[in-house]
Amino acid sequence: MCRHLGYLGPEQTLHSLIYDGEHSLETQAYAPRMTQGNLLNADGFGVGWYHGGEPVRFRRAQPIWTDQSFREVAGAVRASCAVAAIRSATPGFPVDESCAQPFRAGRRLFSHNGRIEGYAGIEAKLRELAGDIAETPDARAPVDSAPLFALAARYWRDGLPLGDGLAAAVAAVTALAPGRYNLLASDGASLAATTWGDSLFVREDAGAVRIASEPLDDAPGWRRVPDRSLVTAGPGPGVRIDPL
Repeated sequence: MCRHLGYLGPEQTLHSLIYDGEHSLETQAYAPRMTQGNLLNADGFGVGWYHGGEPVRFRRAQPIWTDQSFREVAGAVRASCAVAAIRSATPGFPVDESCAQPFRAGRRLFSHNGRIEGYAGIEAKLRELAGDIAETPDARAPVDSAPLFALAARYWRDGLPLGDGLAAAVAAVTALAPGRYNLLASDGASLAATTWGDSLFVREDAGAVRIASEPLDDAPGWRRVPDRSLVTAGPGPGVRIDPL
């Protein structure tokens, strides 16, 4: 259910990040190998990157393979940090651009791969825990990922680092409801991700880090992240994986 990708390293075109590889993010939109309960991720896509230190996004409510204009633009845009996501809408939620991720809170980009079980029963409590969302308009999106994003944004406002904010959000929501909580975030200088119920892989090479729901190619070097883990990368040496 949904797939996402985070990149940190030397500048690359968005085209190379999203379209390159036998199992690229675009390919995962129509031929995913590891998703649970869906055959396609065709209900929208989004890409966020940093320009002049500030996050910029491109989001659509259509399958990524149908947007030839974005494919052209992606070849002209370079980024050293990016988050991209393709969406399979959970039944009951609309196929709408506002639901396409990544969401944005200040300098941070956020993506949720998964679903909250019994969302209707805990939505009010999640929104109460998230507090003021005036500075996070994406938290109003009509999708279960939105209050989860608002909760992570609240922890970031409270001063938690990027990864700790994701871990705190997972701890809070899993105390309320089961589900799949693979979260991914960036701040322009680092990446963080959680695994909780779905697949995640990491690859380090040539000074770059890729974190992806599925390997983007069959080359060696992809490592499966154990379930219920927190992954953090940069600034600093290497990738760190800690249990949640």
